[in-house]
Amino acid sequence: MRAVSVEPYPAGEAPLDQKGRPVRPRADRLRLVEVDRPTPASDELLVRTVASGVNRADLLQRQGLYPPPPGITDVIGLEASGVVAQVGSEVGGWSVGDEVVALLSGGGYGEFFVVPAGQVVRAPAGVDLVTAGTLMEVAATVVSNADHVHLADGETFLVHGGAGGIGSFAIQYAKHLGCRVAVTAGSEAKLQYCRDLGADIALDYHDDWLAGLKEATDGHGADVVLDIMGAKYLEQNVEALATDGRCVIIGMQGGTKGTLDIASLLAKRATVTATSLRFRPVEQKSAICRRVAEVVWPLVESGAIRPAPVERFPITEVAAAHARLESGEVSGKLVLVH
Repeated sequence: MRAVSVEPYPAGEAPLDQKGRPVRPRADRLRLVEVDRPTPASDELLVRTVASGVNRADLLQRQGLYPPPPGITDVIGLEASGVVAQVGSEVGGWSVGDEVVALLSGGGYGEFFVVPAGQVVRAPAGVDLVTAGTLMEVAATVVSNADHVHLADGETFLVHGGAGGIGSFAIQYAKHLGCRVAVTAGSEAKLQYCRDLGADIALDYHDDWLAGLKEATDGHGADVVLDIMGAKYLEQNVEALATDGRCVIIGMQGGTKGTLDIASLLAKRATVTATSLRFRPVEQKSAICRRVAEVVWPLVESGAIRPAPVERFPITEVAAAHARLESGEVSGKLVLVH
C-alpha cells in the first residue's frame, strides 16, 4: 500500500539554519512510498482511508519532535475517515463496508490504517466522509479538555488560536455550554471569522491581548484558558486567570520551558494543567470517542456546531499541505484526500 514517509537528508546535506545548525526535515522531505499493509489485531479494524486530517502534531512528528508511542507505526496521521476493509475476530457492531471516522495514535496518512474498534464512530448525519475526516481530533480534544477543567455555563473562556481547527470548534462548543468566549488570533480577517462563529471578545495577539481581555471583562479575566502555545504564554495565561481559574495546555507552539509565578497561582487558587490525546490508553480514547458521538455529533447534525472550512489536498500533495499549515494563513482545517 502507499503511505507517506519522511525522507531524511543525506549525511552532510541538510540545510543549515541561521546559527549553522542542520534543520529538521522540511515539508519537501515527505514522500509517498510503498509499505506493507497493516494487519488488524483481534480487537481492531482495518480501514481503507478516504481522508486524513492534517494537524500541527503532524508537523512536529515530521520534524522528529513528536514520535509515536511504542509499538505504533511511524506513518503520520492522528485522525482519518474511511471504509472498513477487515474486522478483527473479537470486534462486534462493525461490518466490512461501514463508513467510519477514527481517532488514531498514528497511521492516518496511509492507504489503509488499523485502529482499536473503540476509537471509531460513524460520521455525523449529513456530513460527507472527507469533511468528517477533519472532525475527530478537534472534537475529542475540545470535549475532553472541557470536561477535564469542568467548563461551565456562565464562565469566561479564552482560547488561543481561535481561527484554527481546534479554536473554531472550541468557540462553538463553549457557546453551546453557555460561556462567554474570548479568542486571540493574528489578523482582522481571522478575528472576524471568530466573531462570526460566536466569539464575544476578539483580541489580536500582536497587541496587548492580556490588557484587552482584562478591559473587556472588567478585570475578571478568564475562568478557563485553552492554550496551544505553551511556554511563551505561560506567565500571561496565569495573569489572565480569574480566581479559581484553570489553564489547560494542549500545545507547545511557543516552547516547552517557561516561568511559573507560583505566588500568583496561589493567590488565585488557580490551576495549570496539560493534557494530550495521543498517549492515553485505548480505554480512555474509546470513552472520549463515545462522548464525541453522544454529545458533539447531534450538535453538528442540528447545525449548532458548523464544521470548519476545509482545504482539500490530494495525498500526492502532502508536502504542499504541510507547507500551507506552516504558513500560519489557515482558518479552519486541512485534509488529505486519498
